[in-house]
Order: sequence, then structure tokens, then C-alpha cells
Amino acid sequence: MEYIKYLEELIPEKDSLKLVKSEAEKFYKTHSLDECVHMGHELYQSNNFQIQEVGVFLLGYAAHENSAALSFLKNTVSQHDSWKVQEILAMAFDNHCKIIGYEAALPTIQEWLASDCANVRRAVSEGLRVWTSRPYFKDNPQVAIDLLSDHKSDESEYVRKSVGNAIRDISKKHSALVVAELSTWDLSSKEVRQVYKLASKFIEK
Repeated sequence: MEYIKYLEELIPEKDSLKLVKSEAEKFYKTHSLDECVHMGHELYQSNNFQIQEVGVFLLGYAAHENSAALSFLKNTVSQHDSWKVQEILAMAFDNHCKIIGYEAALPTIQEWLASDCANVRRAVSEGLRVWTSRPYFKDNPQVAIDLLSDHKSDESEYVRKSVGNAIRDISKKHSALVVAELSTWDLSSKEVRQVYKLASKFIEK
């Protein structure tokens, strides 16, 4: 396919997130959503992980009109063994939330956070960072804190670290809210203590 050949020649072997993002955005702005979905699936079949990443971005852009694209991100891309592709999944999910509006995205955010798959849960906690710089959460920081805090004892260390760091981010502007939340935590488990340590990093003891 011509576009895949173009990407293969354009994208270097070394990691180039800036190029991946710009090419995906360029395609999205110049093609229909159906074309984005079709191309997203085509690119995901590539052996080049960066071309796959362009595909993941395209599926994220189209997901608000195509529930199958969102399901593919949640159920298939989340199984990819590259942590770099998982980073793109998080960004693609955030793009989806931005397009439909973060308040409107709340049911999907909650659904993904309830997933059995750690990569799906982390796509939310990591993708929306800094949570309170996002519309809706900017005016409703407590909602963000509550959603994240529900995962302070997540079974995945990978998710717990993301949650702790995301709450830490919020503490820069909303320290009183974070202090109030952390004061309610039972620190008897090492998992919660780990998240607490990360979340309270910028809070004066």
C-alpha cells in the first residue's frame, strides 16, 4: 500500500514519537473517519512498531464515531507486548476523551479503569495526565482524585505507579484535596504505601 510505503521510508528505525504523532494527525485531518479506521487496522498489521503506533492513533481519533475502533484499542492493542505501543494507547485514549469531552467520557473512563487488563487501566491513569489540566477535571479535581484513588491497591505495580504519579501531579495545584484524600488511606498494605509515597512526594510533611 502506498501510504505504508511512504511511512516506511519516512519513519527512521530509531524511536520518533514526534513524527508518529504528526503523521497520524495529518492523516486524520485530511481523511474521513472511515478511512482512518481502515488505515488504522492496516497499519497495525505492520511489523514496524512505529507504523503500528500511527495506526493506534488513527483508531483513537475515529473511536468517537466507531465503537469497534474503541473496542479494538481496548481488547487488542492492550495485548501488544511493546511498552512503547502501550504509551501510544494511553495517548490515543486521551485523544478520544478530548474529542467527545472529558465529562461525556466519564462512563468510558470508568469502564476502562474497571478492566481486568492492567494495560487498559493504565491507559487511563497515564493517558489523562496531568488530569487536572484537562477540561472538566480542571474544574472538578476531586472527581479525578476519587477515580485514581480507587486504584491505590491495584494488583498491578505498573498501574499503582501510574496512579501515584498522577495524584502527585494533581497535588501541585490541589494539595489540600490530596492531603485530605491521603489522610483517609489505610497504610497497612505495602501496595497502598507505595502509592502513598509517590502521591505525597510534593506535599510538605
